[in-house]
Amino acid sequence: MYFSRTQIKAMDQRYRANFINSLSGYKSANLIGTRSQDGIENLAIFSSVIHLGSHPPLLGFILRPTSAIRNTWDNLNRTGVFSVNHVNESIYQQAHHTSARYNGEVSEFEKSGLTPVYKNDFEAPFVAEAPVQIACKMKNHYFIEENKCRLIVGEILGVYSETSPEEDGFLGLAQQKTVCINGLDAYALPHLLTRLAYAKPDVPTKSIYE
Repeated sequence: MYFSRTQIKAMDQRYRANFINSLSGYKSANLIGTRSQDGIENLAIFSSVIHLGSHPPLLGFILRPTSAIRNTWDNLNRTGVFSVNHVNESIYQQAHHTSARYNGEVSEFEKSGLTPVYKNDFEAPFVAEAPVQIACKMKNHYFIEENKCRLIVGEILGVYSETSPEEDGFLGLAQQKTVCINGLDAYALPHLLTRLAYAKPDVPTKSIYE
């Protein structure tokens, strides 16, 4: 089945949003925690968190246009820090509820039933139920002219994990039942096939566990 640019443009707005959001494949599911100037704890689910580099350790995520009220953006400008918290099988429904449009005076932690926790004097709240919690500082942000969104670049300051990495540093997420997102609202539980050895020219690909 082929969809032309003209056909895509003619789609109903909600249909088109679901369709286009599904095209990039499975995405990460993370809760980003911030705190307002008045001490209100904000929590929002994002499927756009991406790896940007390991030295220095950087990650990024996309903020939708700030022409509308964006509590995460307002809080980032005040404190410059945020937490990234993995969503797993136990909390994905509560995590999804944070996408509801509450105003800035309401804490999504309270409304979703998730628990804020503070560690090592870090100003942003973590999600106590999340198996992996990452402390980040906003290093930069880039305005995307084409759709008025912003790419937020964060430096990783610290990581808390319920499980230890493997001998080579790989942090397996399958055992923590970390979920991913397909499109806007479809949650899936990944299954690890294997890890493949570093690819070299003319050398057959094989599992590192063999």
